[in-house]
Amino acid sequence: MASSKIRPKLLVADKDGNIYDHPELLMLCRRGNDLAQPRPDELMPLPEGSDIFMLPGRRALGLDPEDGQVEQMEEFAVAAFVAPAHTLTAHAAYQSDDDAPTLPLFAYGAVGFANGKFYVAAKKVDQDVRQVFRGFSGKKINRFANTLLEKYKENRLMQHIMNKCVLKYSCPAAKNLAIGRYEAPLPTSRTCNARCIGCISFQENSSQICASPQDRLDFTPTAEEVCGVMRHHAANEKEKPIFSFGQGCEGEPLTQADMITEAITMFRAEGGRGTINMNTNASLPNKVAQLADAGLSSIRVSLNSAREEVYNRYYRPNGYCFADVKQSILEAKARNKWVSLNLLYFPGVTDSEPEFEALVNLVTDTKLDFIQLRNLNIDPEMYLELLSDIDFGASMGFTFFRKRLKKACPWIDFGYFNPFVDEK
Repeated sequence: MASSKIRPKLLVADKDGNIYDHPELLMLCRRGNDLAQPRPDELMPLPEGSDIFMLPGRRALGLDPEDGQVEQMEEFAVAAFVAPAHTLTAHAAYQSDDDAPTLPLFAYGAVGFANGKFYVAAKKVDQDVRQVFRGFSGKKINRFANTLLEKYKENRLMQHIMNKCVLKYSCPAAKNLAIGRYEAPLPTSRTCNARCIGCISFQENSSQICASPQDRLDFTPTAEEVCGVMRHHAANEKEKPIFSFGQGCEGEPLTQADMITEAITMFRAEGGRGTINMNTNASLPNKVAQLADAGLSSIRVSLNSAREEVYNRYYRPNGYCFADVKQSILEAKARNKWVSLNLLYFPGVTDSEPEFEALVNLVTDTKLDFIQLRNLNIDPEMYLELLSDIDFGASMGFTFFRKRLKKACPWIDFGYFNPFVDEK
């Protein structure tokens, strides 16, 4: 819950990674290129499941409460990576050394310390507990995964999800498949028709980013293998099963639309029920239409911006354009399918006036249903440099951004996860 009465102290880290709060200086936030104190409505206790880490090559910046001056420390800055269902409202404040390394693909939230607690600039945007694993220890989940590895020896997709996604990367979606609840991931594609700057499964040799957090799928499953995983999940999650194509360990699922169409058709023909979702860049409108006609329930369209130039700089589309993204949304809506935006929120950019106006126009023109407010995982300075010659103007702040968006588009709801869509 947000608090308006606390003034968190600055957190710093020494060269050994030990983190402590400064006895005098106050926490600062960064929104785009602007530094400020946290707004009264945006501080909340650090959620369970979050991480705090030192930022190498980046000196902490704090506010002197006596004279209102910003002070740079010798110690390193500290940031928070918040648990799922939370959206950052500001980044950590720091000054980078000339030789500072590019940060890995996480989101770097402003965090401070007050009254014996860590506080982060963030908002909880979804009450869903699907990625909370109370009662399921890591060992218990791993036992479930190993049981499925033994049971589905001939299914390469199940082997990949259990071996790589659960046992190696501890992917929350994959863990849910292992224990038989909520949303099952269905990675299918080795290739992509975008070259996202912050792709978490593939980085070109020329990239500034040191490494991808995970390896991309290295085979193409058959429709039978995909359907086999769907059958298994449907047999375990009987109340609100969700099946999702388009995962972090793969490319763009629309590039495998024909195979996925076959798998969906097979599953539906057997009486398979539940929400079949695709997380996608929405680059191929004809394939979206094909999948919707086959029994796809929903799509979640990822974008960092509804302005084409900003979108292109990050996604670097190959063989499609932003107009195709909009047309894909229209194709899905024409077939009464649920459409969400996976809005990759970046404080100080996404909540600027030009970005807001473009987003309202897109939502209004397409009548899409839902916006998932997720964090853009990227080195903040890298992203700002990428967009350095584009005008954004002042930040309105996350809370006001969301309120204005709801007022402009009152049918829109907000969240973090893919909702279950009732087939009726």
